[in-house]
Amino acid sequence: MLKATLKSLLARKLRLTLSTLAVVLSVMFVSGSLVLTDTLGRTFDNLFANIFTYTDVQVSAKPAVAAQQGGGGATDPTTPIAAATVDKVAALPGVAKATGGVFLNGATPIGKNGKVVVNQTGQQFGGSWSGEDDLVHLYQGRGPQADDEIVVNNGLAKTAKVKVGDTMDVITRDQQRATYRIVGLMQYAGGRDSMAGESAVFFTTRQAQSAMLQAPGQYNAIDVKAASGVSDEQLRDTVKASLGGQFEVQTGKELSEQSSQGIKDILKYFNYVLLGFGAIALLVGVFLILNTFSIIVAQRTQELALLRAMGAARGQILRSVLLEAVLIGIIGSVFGFLVGLGLGALGAQLFVGLADGAQVAGLGFPISAVIASFVIGIGVTMVAALMPAVKASRVAPIAAMRESATPDRPLTRLTISGAIVTALAAGALVWGLSGAGGATLALVFGGVLGVLIGVALLTPIISRPLVAALGSALSWSVPGKLGRRNSSRNPRRTAITAGAVMIGIAIVTAISTIFTSLSTALGDTLDKDLAADVVVLGQQTNEIPPVLTDDQLKGLQQLPDVRTVAAFSADAVQIDGKQEFVTSYLDPAAVATVLKLKTDEGRIDRLGPGEFMVDRKTADSRKFKLGSTIAVTFGKGQQKTLTLVGISGPTNVGGGIVVDYADAKEGFAFPQAWQAFLAVKDGASVTAVKDEANTVVKDNPKVQAYTKDEYISSNQQQFDVALVIVQVLLLIALAISILGVINTLLLSVIERTRELGLLRAVGLRRGQTWRMVTTESIVITVFGTVLGLAVGAALGAAIVTALKDVLGFGAVTLPWMLMVVYFIASIVIGGIAGLIPSVRAVRLNVLGAIAYE
Repeated sequence: MLKATLKSLLARKLRLTLSTLAVVLSVMFVSGSLVLTDTLGRTFDNLFANIFTYTDVQVSAKPAVAAQQGGGGATDPTTPIAAATVDKVAALPGVAKATGGVFLNGATPIGKNGKVVVNQTGQQFGGSWSGEDDLVHLYQGRGPQADDEIVVNNGLAKTAKVKVGDTMDVITRDQQRATYRIVGLMQYAGGRDSMAGESAVFFTTRQAQSAMLQAPGQYNAIDVKAASGVSDEQLRDTVKASLGGQFEVQTGKELSEQSSQGIKDILKYFNYVLLGFGAIALLVGVFLILNTFSIIVAQRTQELALLRAMGAARGQILRSVLLEAVLIGIIGSVFGFLVGLGLGALGAQLFVGLADGAQVAGLGFPISAVIASFVIGIGVTMVAALMPAVKASRVAPIAAMRESATPDRPLTRLTISGAIVTALAAGALVWGLSGAGGATLALVFGGVLGVLIGVALLTPIISRPLVAALGSALSWSVPGKLGRRNSSRNPRRTAITAGAVMIGIAIVTAISTIFTSLSTALGDTLDKDLAADVVVLGQQTNEIPPVLTDDQLKGLQQLPDVRTVAAFSADAVQIDGKQEFVTSYLDPAAVATVLKLKTDEGRIDRLGPGEFMVDRKTADSRKFKLGSTIAVTFGKGQQKTLTLVGISGPTNVGGGIVVDYADAKEGFAFPQAWQAFLAVKDGASVTAVKDEANTVVKDNPKVQAYTKDEYISSNQQQFDVALVIVQVLLLIALAISILGVINTLLLSVIERTRELGLLRAVGLRRGQTWRMVTTESIVITVFGTVLGLAVGAALGAAIVTALKDVLGFGAVTLPWMLMVVYFIASIVIGGIAGLIPSVRAVRLNVLGAIAYE
């Protein structure tokens, strides 16, 4: 039996290739995801190890507002450290040298064209120049000596096309724009122009303390060098014992691990997303492999029956088919892992390539990717082949005397099973969306998966009327009629093939429905509740918000055609021991007008020091009443008790906790306006006001004025970008499903070799044969697409409806344009998928086909 199985497998190389290709595509997405995250993780390990190679111990201050769980490290780089602390550390035993320094994100370089010099990392560092050391050395020029002189890293110099002697404008963390003369260019150890594509601007210590830290005479970090014979750990413990619990004292190794871990936490969620799409690809792959083995077993009915007649037991037949599945799974897993390895390495190279200067870690073979590849590849193939294997073991010896394969069994049991699975999955989905505590996520995902499987089980019974209806549009000729009948003659096979197409299309359509509904709801909300004609804001690319200076805000308020200017800022604070974000309105009355806020209780048109207001939803959820108090610790360390003086009506635009601007100016890291909403006077030109606003902020290239429509459109674009990413990631699943159509038709052509020969013999021309097979391909693809569109729209609509109140959805908005594009694309793809099987069909030798057994 082993020899017979191997010979049967090798005798049908096309079947072996197609089956293996299905496994390769199913495995490579998962292995590629694991290789990508492993490579990126090791890359960032190496990067931060290089950054902190020359750091023995570093001291930084703990924040006044503790970070949320998973929100980052336990230090705040903007918390000042007094110069006396540096002297205290320098005098400790075991310390060779202690140097206070300033190094913070937030020094925005302006290019010669007046625009921000951007980089892919979003990191724009500014610091104090303390001379050359093991990590930093001058490439050209000298260090800054006057407060209007700077040194920049060579990477920034190349990007901005500047050299020693040129001038450059820089906007520092104090939001002041000033012109500096470049007196030096620096590189990092190893001749690197940057560590990972970031920009770095170094000022004199005094200027850095003033412009970056806004704390003259103070620092934000202390670099401590160990004396000879003192280990980093010993030095850390000595410094920590001396300074107490107000400071964080870490070795270079600990800093490297902490910084790298922050990136890895982000990569972990990125990996979850990729693995989610990999799971979809696997599900589609199961359908493809299941269909492949079902066709193989049907084609080998006589062969298997003959083996039974020669004495092979049922168990031997079962093991024979499963052995074939194992061999295909092993081969497919090997190639799938290798292709995934290449894709993961390529993805890491492209990702790290965005950060000029970073170097990709060497290619590794993560054990998780190896195990996952073989477990999934072999496991999926075995699961998919199990039912066909059982069917093969039941072939009766007398079937060897028949000319055709055994007919399909009735669809009753399959239909009942599909109906039960669909009903249970729909129930789980409804339960999860209505709220099920910790089980919500599992119920929602399980419900969606169950609905897809349930509908796939129902597809055979659905295919008969729907395929007949779709095929009638292509049945204007004899080849068209033959193609339609071929696609409906075996509903199980058609259903499995179309089911693979259905899953990919359904998921894309469901996500498209959710994003389209959310985008439409956001646009409608802003259009309805925002009484502003022009919005001035910037695009935030890191933790530093692009703010408006007080002079720029005053300039906007003085524009002749502007009626009202509403501006706000925000920051993280600690309320009753928990980190939260609060807002501050610079003019509550103006904001209430522009955001159409109504007074529910108390007053919302003004606030005083020590007061706050909320919207009705926040008040109800926190059980606030007028006079309620909260204990707030601001980012700069101020602690205050605030009293509730006003509650606004329900709103979808402004809400949450709003504090007085006087308190914000004292405690916020960036109290200046983050956004400004302008309402123009009746009869004034909105476009003209936008142009005037851009003139006011012309010296601040980080912000720009937009009309209300442009502002709404820019907010909606985030959903369009997310949708494009989803569509790209799901292309692999769609590719597998299209392969399924090709696979099914190729194997079907082989199965119908004699039939095709007879048709050719009675007058069916080559062109007609091509049209017949192509029609069959188009009907199957379009059927799967139509079913996927219906299921996806229903799932998306259900999720939108269930989450309407939670996420602020409006009515369900179906992505009609995308759905039409998917439908048209299915016709084109169906025609393309039918090319290879059509070529094989038309090239059949007529006499050889008639004699084919």
